[in-house]
Amino acid sequence: MPPHIATVAYCIAILGLFWLDRDEGYKASKALWIPVVWMLIAGSRMVSEWLQVAPATTVDQYLEGSPLDRLVLGGLLAAGLIVLVSRGRKVVALLRANGPILVFFFYCAVSTLWSDFPDVAFKRWIKALGDLVMVLVVLTDMDPSAAVKRLLDRAGFLLIPFSVLLIKYYPDWGRGYLPWVWTPYYTGVTTNKNLLGMISLIFGLGSAWRIFEELRSGNGKRRAGPLIAHGALFAMVLWLFWVANSVTSLACFLLAGGLMAVTHLRGLVRKPFFVHLLVAAVLAVSFSALFLDIGAGLVKDLGRDETLSGRTALWNRLLDMAGNPLFGTGFESFWLGDRLHKLWNVYWWHPNEAHNGYLEVFLNLGWTGVALLGVVMLTGYRNVIAAFRQDPDGGRVKLTYFVVAATYNFTEAGFRMMDPVWIFFLMAIAVVPKAPIREDTNIRAQVSSDQYCVDLPARTDIYEEVV
Repeated sequence: MPPHIATVAYCIAILGLFWLDRDEGYKASKALWIPVVWMLIAGSRMVSEWLQVAPATTVDQYLEGSPLDRLVLGGLLAAGLIVLVSRGRKVVALLRANGPILVFFFYCAVSTLWSDFPDVAFKRWIKALGDLVMVLVVLTDMDPSAAVKRLLDRAGFLLIPFSVLLIKYYPDWGRGYLPWVWTPYYTGVTTNKNLLGMISLIFGLGSAWRIFEELRSGNGKRRAGPLIAHGALFAMVLWLFWVANSVTSLACFLLAGGLMAVTHLRGLVRKPFFVHLLVAAVLAVSFSALFLDIGAGLVKDLGRDETLSGRTALWNRLLDMAGNPLFGTGFESFWLGDRLHKLWNVYWWHPNEAHNGYLEVFLNLGWTGVALLGVVMLTGYRNVIAAFRQDPDGGRVKLTYFVVAATYNFTEAGFRMMDPVWIFFLMAIAVVPKAPIREDTNIRAQVSSDQYCVDLPARTDIYEEVV
């Protein structure tokens, strides 16, 4: 099929996915498109890369960044802040309920003061703040749970099919070749195979959640459309996993997907102890296979050697180059200047992350940052379990994305700005306080001798906890 015809066919198919998954009972806020666009950029490429005006990748240019990308992201951040100002009371209540997240972001801001490049570090912190702003825009929606679904649907229905399109019909965009051996690898809408695996992981689990939800809903004819839409998306995700060969994302997908399926057993909902046990088992299996040489056969079965494709050697070198162990080198500052120059001279593939999220935090923020991240994860897990007990269907997806973040960061750096794993982790652990129902002075009650008839105005300012 010629590429231009395939493009038209895929666009029609994508519109069909949106139509099949429409929910006439929920009218999404127009402001939701702001975090959707942010997620589309985070899950693919920067605007300058799409327009092919990105500057050449050098140590100095990596320090400077792209003015066009700053303009686009700054505009989205400003739009998000305007929305949050209009939702002031909801935002204040949400921030008060999530103190550990705020403390972590505040420490990241303070750490820019001891960076070797404080101006660059502060600009990157502003970009990282955009992740939090987008999360707040979603969670302060009138129906936060439905807003999360719409975010997953809109971003997934665009990123996943277009990745398939680029790989199959636009190889200059959707594929790359390893130098010297010219072995092809597949990137889709992203810039490397690991990122392709990561978006397949995030949106594949989102579709699995929707499929389980629709199968259990028992709504008859209403469930056919979403099942077809998410079944098609899920099939595309499986194909992308096959071509991407991203072992970390595939392993996380299998573990988290299995956890999602097992927690549908009715008995587990009433026994939180078994949920804790399942989560501990998933984390223990992942950690022991990767770092304790217990069950190392699992790693080999997935096509990786004991060095985890050279990661262990990189980790040792990075630890030797680490700065202040207590406070680190400053927010997003390790991969700058002389350190980056030395590493790029050693590694032809020019790494810009530690391929371990916990090590990445240590390098930039020191043990203080690691400890604060630990507090965020512990309190976040408590929030997730509370949500699961209150509403198992919604809490289940929170638990899934929490486990994904915890395991994915063993071999990839996912606790970083504009990383979809980080963004959905924040959405999963955040507590959304229930808004109090205020007495409306305009309510009129008509009372007769034999019945009570209360005329209530429609309320649109009450939002429930995302679970």
